[in-house]
Amino acid sequence: MSLTPVGWVAVGALAFILLLLLLWWLFELQYRGRAGNRLELSRGDWQLEVHTPEHYTLNGEFTAVNQTRKLDIFLTEVTAELTLLADRSLAGVTHRIAIASQHPDAPSRADKYWEAYIVKGGRTTGLEVQIDIEGSHLDTLRAAWVRVNYVTYGPGGRVPKVRHCVIPLQFPEPETIERWRPTANADVLPIRTHLLSTLDTPVDVMRRYVTPHAQPGDIVTIGESPLAIMQGRMRHPTEIKPGWLAKRLCYYFLPTSSLATACGLQSLVDEVGAWRVALAFIFGSIAKVIFRIPGMFYVLAGGQARLVDDVTGTLPPYDQFVVLGPARAQAVVNEILAETGLEAAIVDVNDLKAVSILAATPGVSNELLNQALLLNPAGNAAEQTPIVLIRPN
Repeated sequence: MSLTPVGWVAVGALAFILLLLLLWWLFELQYRGRAGNRLELSRGDWQLEVHTPEHYTLNGEFTAVNQTRKLDIFLTEVTAELTLLADRSLAGVTHRIAIASQHPDAPSRADKYWEAYIVKGGRTTGLEVQIDIEGSHLDTLRAAWVRVNYVTYGPGGRVPKVRHCVIPLQFPEPETIERWRPTANADVLPIRTHLLSTLDTPVDVMRRYVTPHAQPGDIVTIGESPLAIMQGRMRHPTEIKPGWLAKRLCYYFLPTSSLATACGLQSLVDEVGAWRVALAFIFGSIAKVIFRIPGMFYVLAGGQARLVDDVTGTLPPYDQFVVLGPARAQAVVNEILAETGLEAAIVDVNDLKAVSILAATPGVSNELLNQALLLNPAGNAAEQTPIVLIRPN
């Protein structure tokens, strides 16, 4: 069958449109692969330089890294905010914050004004945050929550970013005698720590708080959320941009689920991918509605789906963040065993008598852990006891 001239024109127009769509799609894929404003601040190295009953001085040093190879990224603005957490009123407590640049080729300004600076591809620059806190009863301060706000300017436009830092200011005495609690097959000891942050490592925390109480044969457990916080696996909702999928699917989860908000679900999408979340939702819904098999979404979406803690899911100031599950859990327990000699496990425990073991060293009995942690000795409130030491009977 031969086409008329009009038919050939229509076919040519259609082919031309398809070619334009293909070119647009290829261009879009290439654009999405562009680096944009990939300039990030390090987590910061903080020192408590002055520590008297009425005066604290905190000093934090940061490195700004241009993660692109060839693009110039401008660091145009840097400011800092401070929120203090304490065991009593903060009336009479004052603080001052100053930012100082530490550029490799330019001195810091005496007036502390941040002058826009170009960070070349693959290069770094530095900055310093200086905080003075004055007032009475500063020993009641638990932590300082610092937000370093910075603006990057470059191929991605003007992009505001935030580096969140939680600096502990109150440290329990590790030698303090705690109360052991008997269970059917073991004694358990919840261990109080300072407010853990990205400044801590699991091994250092174990050496500081667990070693004074431990003896050979003990097992140490740490909660999954405190470990994730130490690893920096938390995101403030202002940094999460919910997409089409998260905004729509979040309505189908129970209100008590951490995936029932657009930001909570988007954090999972960012972690495991949109296609996996979408397919898990489709097949999970089929399993639940047709075959009466609940919970398949969490099986198909992966372990992280059960571990997301949405806003209010952890103690302040992390109650303002979406906290993901920890990474490299098995490597963490292996390191604890190698460095301290203690068998170790990463656990997720709640007040509903549900114990989930994310990772454990070879000498740990899952049955013993389930029985010892069944009543959640670490607590689900503000006990600040992320570690439980277990002594088998």
